[in-house]
Amino acid sequence: MSRRLQVPHRLKTGSLVSDWSISNGSLEALKWVGLLLMTGDHVNKYMLHESSPTLYALGRMVMPLFGFVLMAHLARPGARERGVHLRVMGRLAIFALLATPAFVHLVGWWPLNILATLLLATLITWLLEQGGLAARSLAAVAFLIGGAAVEFWWPALLCCLGAWAFVRRPSVRRLLLWVLATVSFFPINGNFAALAALPLIWAAGKVEVPLPRHRWIFYVFYPAHLSLIALWVPPM
Repeated sequence: MSRRLQVPHRLKTGSLVSDWSISNGSLEALKWVGLLLMTGDHVNKYMLHESSPTLYALGRMVMPLFGFVLMAHLARPGARERGVHLRVMGRLAIFALLATPAFVHLVGWWPLNILATLLLATLITWLLEQGGLAARSLAAVAFLIGGAAVEFWWPALLCCLGAWAFVRRPSVRRLLLWVLATVSFFPINGNFAALAALPLIWAAGKVEVPLPRHRWIFYVFYPAHLSLIALWVPPM
């Protein structure tokens, strides 16, 4: 039986929302689903010229899924004190740089790739957890300025922060804010398909998936699969 993520500051109302939790194995399963959908989305976008509406719609779930998995790990009790945020930012920075040549070949220099988005979201949560006016002001500056430079822009950051806030202290109010943050992808995606990630995440919290964690899979897979695609696609 895989361990369940026990969120801090759990409310004692006994409601369906406040008692929500998710196992480590189910988090890992969501990550694998995200990898599969991301691969299909990138093949569709770069090699099939977005000829498959189905792959495009499924691909809109990727950012909310990856954002949730990352934020769930960062929201663990004592994560900041153990230096988890700093280690994650270091890994994301390294592999974001490794993915940059292929990403620039396929997309261009702007925006920065999704690993940079997750890096920025991690930085903002780390600053918010520091507390104090200075740290929170820096978090706001990072959100406003950094959001203009990363893939999926401010909606991705809002979605990550919504997931982080919900996992830290599940409540109906925070769930609704997370839903609204996910709705904000609409101007980018042209549809509400990103919302489909939320019932999938909710369902994952109701089952125990016996999957061990493979920490480096996502980091390595992202630049590797983009590099393979870039070999077949002419530069932008």
